[in-house]
Amino acid sequence: MMFMYIASRRTLATLAGGALCAALALTGCASSDAADDGRLQVLASFYPLQYITEEIGGDLVDVTSLTPPGAEPHDLELSPAKARQVGEADLVVFLSNFQPAVDAAIDAREPAHVVDAADSANLQAHELQGTDENDEDSHSADDGHDHGVLDPHFWLDPTRLAAVSEDVVAELSAIDPDNAETYAARGAELVASLTDLDAQLTAGLSQCSSKLLVTTHEAFGYLADRYGLEQVGISGIDPEAEPSPARIKEVSATIRDRGVSTIFFETLISPKVAQTLASDLGITATVLDPLESLNDSGGDYRSVMLSNLEALRTGLGCA
Repeated sequence: MMFMYIASRRTLATLAGGALCAALALTGCASSDAADDGRLQVLASFYPLQYITEEIGGDLVDVTSLTPPGAEPHDLELSPAKARQVGEADLVVFLSNFQPAVDAAIDAREPAHVVDAADSANLQAHELQGTDENDEDSHSADDGHDHGVLDPHFWLDPTRLAAVSEDVVAELSAIDPDNAETYAARGAELVASLTDLDAQLTAGLSQCSSKLLVTTHEAFGYLADRYGLEQVGISGIDPEAEPSPARIKEVSATIRDRGVSTIFFETLISPKVAQTLASDLGITATVLDPLESLNDSGGDYRSVMLSNLEALRTGLGCA
């Protein structure tokens, strides 16, 4: 479980004011003497939403992610101080039913402006592939996850992220109408960039010797749907679920039968199962980044998605 200290967008007017603010912070209080730098204070619940909001807002906004870099967003907890900041932000951009702590803070604090990505991402259900519906053991890996029936990982389809960005443009423009034209122009540039990224992924994955995408957990359903791939997860949507022996046996048989050469594991969860299975089968295990949180390697959403494209092209034998 984790949370991050969210830095205020405000700067201190004097050194004495800075010392006072630090003292107040120890008691969970905020200083009212800090000088406002004029930027909108925006909270994004996790990285892809932070990315689009920063791209749209530019230097007019100060965007902070509630999920620290390199952290698993599913497990996010918020301290009382962080929950208060949800209520104080000019805008909160989040995905409902993905991070319960964020949902609870929004319900309790009722920020003035929110964008819920679920409103325009067109979330869909992605069932665990390749299991027998009558085999309780094969479904035990998904018991207890808190995502409901819908797959939350919409951002791995750039066109869905573009749709959410239009809601961010609209809300920022409503909060700050004097800069609405700037938000609209930057939003249009972002949509064009995401459309180009979508075209590169479409072209790069159009001719592959294998269309079977074997992953540690089924976070890539939207990517698979968009680009004509078939996802098979060792476990389902919940990243913390342990796959049953029956599930591992079934996936192993599928890998052998379909001539799969690569298992893809993720950046934020243990690769042990994928690497062990790949070793047992004499195939390769390699990283495919679900982009739930940006790691320390640098880059941004677009560059990581292009790295994913190259990993997929190699792993799936694309021409």
